[in-house]
Amino acid sequence: MNIEHFLTLANQNWMQSESDSDIVISTRIRLARNIANVRFPISFTEQDAEQIDEQLMNALLTVDNENPYHFSYFSIKDMPQLQRQILVEKHLISPNLARRKKIGSFFLTENESISILVNEEDHVRIQSLAQGMDIQRAYNQAKTVDRYLSKSIDFAYEERYGYLTSCPSNVGTGLRASVMLHLPALTLTKQMNALIQMITRLGMVVRGIYGEGSDNLGNVYQISNQITLGKSEEDILQELEKVVEQIIQKEQLARKNLLLRAPSVLEDRLSRSLGTLKYAKILTSEEAASCLSNVRLGVSLGLLEPISQRKLNECMLIMQPGLIQQDAGTTLQPTERDMYRAKLLQEKLQEQASNDGEKGEGSYDV
Repeated sequence: MNIEHFLTLANQNWMQSESDSDIVISTRIRLARNIANVRFPISFTEQDAEQIDEQLMNALLTVDNENPYHFSYFSIKDMPQLQRQILVEKHLISPNLARRKKIGSFFLTENESISILVNEEDHVRIQSLAQGMDIQRAYNQAKTVDRYLSKSIDFAYEERYGYLTSCPSNVGTGLRASVMLHLPALTLTKQMNALIQMITRLGMVVRGIYGEGSDNLGNVYQISNQITLGKSEEDILQELEKVVEQIIQKEQLARKNLLLRAPSVLEDRLSRSLGTLKYAKILTSEEAASCLSNVRLGVSLGLLEPISQRKLNECMLIMQPGLIQQDAGTTLQPTERDMYRAKLLQEKLQEQASNDGEKGEGSYDV
């Protein structure tokens, strides 16, 4: 399967259906592994990297009854910058891998639910994405690939410490579980700083939409475990699930309080955001993300016209710089991107309105 298949929004498995919660957007599981008796990426040679690449290709591109998934393989070396950017925006590869010049590759399943990064920070990073709050499903997918690879590849493992990784914080299970949450009410009521401190004390970490070092555009945060050593995979998953459930409850309470304290002011703010998305001629990434966050909140509270979560998820991705230029079919300057973003979001929202009109009054898909 060629790379063009993965440069659109049509295949994003986590976006395709409606979630039970508008707060939880997606779940991600990542397993870090390194091959035994081979230098880690921080000090290996190009020849080492090529041998690792070959081992993974032999294991994952083999068509047999034991291979649980069908993968497509891509090398980062000859990939244009725009394609790399789009894959990062779709959460299929990491910003770190996208920055590689010579070394690095990845494998993707057709529905994009599993990606395997090769020669990034570790030799192998298995990533599984699931829609909404589905930690167990995402974990099972990643673990299935891990078990399959372990049959033909000897991973670096030490009885006392567990799996050995480049970053000490990943030593142990090598498991990083994260849930992407939309938390507009907690942000609006300025409770996020206190919440982040509480989450940190519980051994979790809060990151932006694209992981470490990224911003929380549109009030979207990633909550993930920080410690992998001395805990079982099951313990890590259960602890994350408990913390996320507490955050969801706090967000729901904050929404109720906003409605009780100033319903007219809140409705005005959310309605203005919808109006901006529908009629603005220029939209920056930050403004578009903020407006989409407000609209998502307004739809959830029943203060705005129904818009499906699937459509809002689509808007959240299509507004990114790389996907905008992919849609335009040309490189755009920042101001041109802002103009094209406004036009694109208006078209997407109009598609929703047209679909609702076809279904008839009283049968909205929400």
